[in-house]
Amino acid sequence: MEKKNISIAGAGLVGSLLSIYLAKRGHKVDVYEGRPDARKKNIGGGRSINLALSDRGLKALAGVGLDQKVLDKMSIPMYRRVMHDKEGNLSYQPYGKEGQAINSVSRSGLNAMLVEEAEANGVTIHFEQRCKAIDLESATARFENASGESQEVHADLLFGADGAYSAVRKAMVRTDRFSYSQEYIDHGYKELTIPPGANGEFMMEKNALHIWPRGNYMLIALPNPDASFTCTLFFPYEGNPSFSSLDSLAKARAFFDEQFADALALMPDFDEEWENNPNSSLMIVRCFPWTRNGKVALIGDASHAIVPFYGQGMNSGFEDCTALNRLMDQYGDDWAAMFKAYEIERKPDGDAIADLAMRNFVEMRDLTGDADFLLQKKIEAKFSKKYPTKWTPLYSLVTFSADVRYSEALALGKKQDGLMAEIMAMPNIHEIWDSEAVETKMLALAEKL
Repeated sequence: MEKKNISIAGAGLVGSLLSIYLAKRGHKVDVYEGRPDARKKNIGGGRSINLALSDRGLKALAGVGLDQKVLDKMSIPMYRRVMHDKEGNLSYQPYGKEGQAINSVSRSGLNAMLVEEAEANGVTIHFEQRCKAIDLESATARFENASGESQEVHADLLFGADGAYSAVRKAMVRTDRFSYSQEYIDHGYKELTIPPGANGEFMMEKNALHIWPRGNYMLIALPNPDASFTCTLFFPYEGNPSFSSLDSLAKARAFFDEQFADALALMPDFDEEWENNPNSSLMIVRCFPWTRNGKVALIGDASHAIVPFYGQGMNSGFEDCTALNRLMDQYGDDWAAMFKAYEIERKPDGDAIADLAMRNFVEMRDLTGDADFLLQKKIEAKFSKKYPTKWTPLYSLVTFSADVRYSEALALGKKQDGLMAEIMAMPNIHEIWDSEAVETKMLALAEKL
C-alpha cells in the first residue's frame, strides 16, 4: 500500500488500537486526544465502567499481537453470572460452555497499554488537543490546546475515533443526506466499590459477574486484580425509585439496605461514593454514512455508541478495526472503495448490537431472577452441548462467536425465541425439561433454523 499521512481524533481504546494497525502497515499516524495523558495525570469524571473483553475484542487484539498480553497481565475471567436476590440467596448461570469466559478488564489499564504499544510502533500521540473544526473535503482538522493555541493538521486520511460526542461526526451531521439520531435511555448509572477484605481477599466469588436483578433496575459487580469489585447501579433518573427520589444519603442507604443488603454490607465507603460519584447518562447513537469523500471515516462510538448491557461496546469498536484491516488487504490503495465497503458492512452490525444491548438490559434486570427464563437457558445449554451444530445460544453467538456477524446473531436469536416459546409452552415443562420428549421436539424445531 502507498504510505499515507493519517490523523486520528481520539486516543481512547478504539483510536489507539486503530493507530497500531495503521502504523504496522507503514503509515505515518498522528493521534490527537483532548484529555491529558492518563499515564501521567489522574483524570476525574471519565467513564470507568469495567470492560467485558470477549472473543471479538480478543480477535482484534490478536491482530496486533496483544491478546495474550492483555489476558495475562490485566484480566480476570468471569465464567458465570451470580444472581443475588433480596435475601442474599445466590443462583448461577454459566456464560457458555465449560471453560468459556468473558474477561473483566480495567478501561484505564487497557487504554494505557494500547497507547504505549502505539508509541512503540511509531505513532505520535498529541494530548490535550481538542478537535474544534473539520474540513471534510481535505481531511484537515483544527486542534486547540488547553492554552487556546490552535493548529491546523493536514492529512491524507482522517479517522473520527472521538467517542459518542464526536467532533468529526458533528461536522458530518451538517452535510447533505447524513442521517443521525441519539437516544438517551431512561436509566443512568452510578459507580460504587466493594474493596478487598482485611487480608486482601475477594469478598465475593472472584471469577463471576455478580448481578442484583430487581425488575426496572439492577446492581452489577465486576472483579478487579486488586481483589476489589467495581459496582455499577443502573437506575432510572425519574420515578419511584429513581435517582430523583433518592434525594438524600439517608434515603439511598435505606434503599440499599432493603434491596441490596448483602452488597451494602461490603461497601464501607458507600456514603462517600454515593455523595461524590456522579450519576452518568447512557446514550445510543446511530448514523449513516460513516465515511466521506474517501478521506474521512468514523469508527467505534463515534459511529455506533451503544449502552453497556451486552458488554460489547469496546468489542464492537475493536471489531471495526478487524474489519478495516481485512478490507485494507482487499482494496489496497483504493481507500474510497474500501471506506464504502466498510460502512456498508458494519452499519447493520452496529444497529444490531445496539438492539441486542437493550435486549440484554431487559434480560439482566428482569429475567435473570425468573424461574422460567433460567429453565429456558438450561434447556438451550443442554441441547447445544449435545447438538452443537444444531443450536448455539444467542449469548454465545454474540460473545463467543467472533466470526458470526452481530446482524446474523440477532436474526437467528429472534428465530430461536419463537422456537423456545413452543418448548416453554409444553405442559409441565419444569418437570419434563430433561426428558426425551423435550429433546425430540427441540430436534424437530431446530431443523427450522
